[in-house]
Amino acid sequence: MLRWLPEAPGHVPARETLLDCSFGSSRHRKTCEKLRRGQWPAAGLAFALLDDRKLIGTPRFWHIAAGSAGPALLLGPVAVAPERCGEGLGTLMMERGLAAARMRGHAAVLLVGDAPYYERFGFRQDLTQHLVMPGPVERKRFLGLELLPGALAGAHGAVCASIHNVAVRADARSTAAVGVTSLPASPLPPITETPSLLPLAAAR
Repeated sequence: MLRWLPEAPGHVPARETLLDCSFGSSRHRKTCEKLRRGQWPAAGLAFALLDDRKLIGTPRFWHIAAGSAGPALLLGPVAVAPERCGEGLGTLMMERGLAAARMRGHAAVLLVGDAPYYERFGFRQDLTQHLVMPGPVERKRFLGLELLPGALAGAHGAVCASIHNVAVRADARSTAAVGVTSLPASPLPPITETPSLLPLAAAR
């Protein structure tokens, strides 16, 4: 049975093995890694997808500053065990991860990944066209998503790591903005069945 859990210390060794298998040792030299190095994932936004006790998927979100737009999240790496690709697990993780970010009151998410895949979740290249990463990236793969309308409007300047902590905002104004009337203690229900079949394209 599939289980969607907050990442725990015991998941980390299997996560590192999965990322090495998915991306190879060169993953540590990618520009996005400069934004993650020495940082903790954003509170409540590192997850483990398990089949029984085996880790088969991992997404993490990280605090960043998106230039003039201010606090935002960086998504990645996102990976699924190679033998489980094509089962829709990437889509499942994206949908649940983004829903959790919305529930926690975050305004925007950036990533570097394949546009044809991530556009289905609302990511757009035009939202990042005036933002600058701390190293080389393919512009067509540098994408943004507004969780709150207008969060990346006119965004420009350098993207950098941030230790900004965004608390869950339970006031009426912010809950209306994220489209919920209450924020559950557990961000998402457990997985009870295998999702529909869709491929995964990894965010790096």
